[in-house]
Amino acid sequence: MKLSTLKSRLKGFGKTYNLTTVSGKEVPNQLITDFDNGRVFISYNSIIAINYKGKIYLTDKWDYSATTGKYRNQFLNEGIADTREKIKSGIYKLVN
Repeated sequence: MKLSTLKSRLKGFGKTYNLTTVSGKEVPNQLITDFDNGRVFISYNSIIAINYKGKIYLTDKWDYSATTGKYRNQFLNEGIADTREKIKSGIYKLVN
């Protein structure tokens, strides 16, 4: 599936909010936007990951930087080794 198709399938618009540090402070440039049927993680104005109807889609920027990775891990609730394995096994789909 193409990223443009995936974005067009997200319905409704809930709220956008910053991810937080362990101490609870909001992190600038690390955002989550909730939709009726999905959730999008955005890092520095780039879409990194989309949870659409319970399936995870990652863009080509999913492993862009240490900061993006830190908050991607928080969004996915897992470490990078788990993410790589899920990509390799086809559980996570790469989109562009």
